Amino acid sequence: MNGSFFRNARTLALTAGLFALGGCSKDKPAVATATGPVTIIVNALPPETEAFQRQAYQEDAKAFEAAHPDIKLDAREGRMDPRTFATKLAGGQLEDVFYVYFTDPAGLIAHKQVADITPYLEEFPAVKQLRPELMKIFTGPDGKVYGLPWTNYSMGLLYNRTLFTKAGLDPNNPPKTWAEVRAAAKKIAALGNGIAGYGDYSKSNTGGWHFTAELYSIGGKVATKEGETWKAAFNDDKGKQVLQQLKEMRWTDNSMGARQFLEWRDLVQMMASGNLGMYIATSDNVPILVNQFKGDYKDYGLTTIPGDSGRDDAHPKGTLAGGDGFMFNAKASPEKIRAGLKWLTFKYDSPERISEQTKRWSEGKQPVGLPEGEPVSGIWIGDAAQKRTEALHTFSTLPAENYAPFVAGTGAVALELEPPVAQQLYAVLDTPMAKVLTDQKADIGALLADAEKQANTILASVK
Repeated sequence: MNGSFFRNARTLALTAGLFALGGCSKDKPAVATATGPVTIIVNALPPETEAFQRQAYQEDAKAFEAAHPDIKLDAREGRMDPRTFATKLAGGQLEDVFYVYFTDPAGLIAHKQVADITPYLEEFPAVKQLRPELMKIFTGPDGKVYGLPWTNYSMGLLYNRTLFTKAGLDPNNPPKTWAEVRAAAKKIAALGNGIAGYGDYSKSNTGGWHFTAELYSIGGKVATKEGETWKAAFNDDKGKQVLQQLKEMRWTDNSMGARQFLEWRDLVQMMASGNLGMYIATSDNVPILVNQFKGDYKDYGLTTIPGDSGRDDAHPKGTLAGGDGFMFNAKASPEKIRAGLKWLTFKYDSPERISEQTKRWSEGKQPVGLPEGEPVSGIWIGDAAQKRTEALHTFSTLPAENYAPFVAGTGAVALELEPPVAQQLYAVLDTPMAKVLTDQKADIGALLADAEKQANTILASVK
């Protein structure tokens, strides 16, 4: 299984049980006494199955060590895995610099399991060009910084430009509101031949995931924190609005097709085969459609996630977002923290290498031109952001104009992270999504009330 959802699925929130290991940090890390080059253990070395990415990593590591003979890299495969993280932490096996998802930093910081890197950041001016909202994810309540971002992504509306044209719709002016999505879906479904205008998930946690994204887009919340307690927040007018629109599209408009109980692979296959007009997704679905499902890049467009037609502006309130970055072992010495920051600002967070990295991907026949994700993600502001724009334009291997609506609207959309214990909540929310799409008489109020009770039981364990 592939795609952003299953990248998200690996971000199963680190539970209270994991954090019950307690803090591992001290106010000041011990100063290293060893002489000679400092060796840092880092992870995120791509596996051999990702041949291009692994070779690029190894080339970068070699170049870095040549430029920094006082630093040696011990690079290891693997990223954040909640199933093994607790064991590695307790057993002293955690890397000096390790990969995390955006859902991880808050808990790691709260339980003092990562090092404060604030005192060293003045030595690395590139950090000042990282997007403030992304740096905030790695910042604790104390205002101190504990890590750096690498890539980011957010949900948008992926659509079939060819079907838009056939249905008399303008592929360069995709829907901006959910009312416009509904209207476009009816026109696309009217093409017949089993084509669905809009598709959605309702199985294997994907239904709850999409419910969350759609709820965020109209200003709703899945969960909110009251003091030290999390409570479900989706059983309100916003939650009902999401389900009501889907119910009407499914049963009144008949624009979503009869086949339901869909999960990640289903919508991707439908889109690649030309049988689906729209679904919400991240930009990395585009190369998956082409490389794994034999689609054609020219067929696919991406715009920002639709908003609430009742709002005064044309932009959604927020979009489900995620990403990844790196944090530092709480026991890392100052020498290792400095060495780690040198590595991160060379490999992942270097404005000066944006053009070089983008060119390498282009020459390696990798997809270049997506609005988010590798080779250089949209984590930058200022001059670095301009360098990225220029590099993508120069070395693009994709029809970047197809994603122009997403690029144009992204700055006006707030980024919303997944709720705590996201996968457990998504499993609960699969049920109301499935019911409204398979039962014409589904009681939305009752479904949300039952889901709220289950969600509050789950959230009660979150600390």
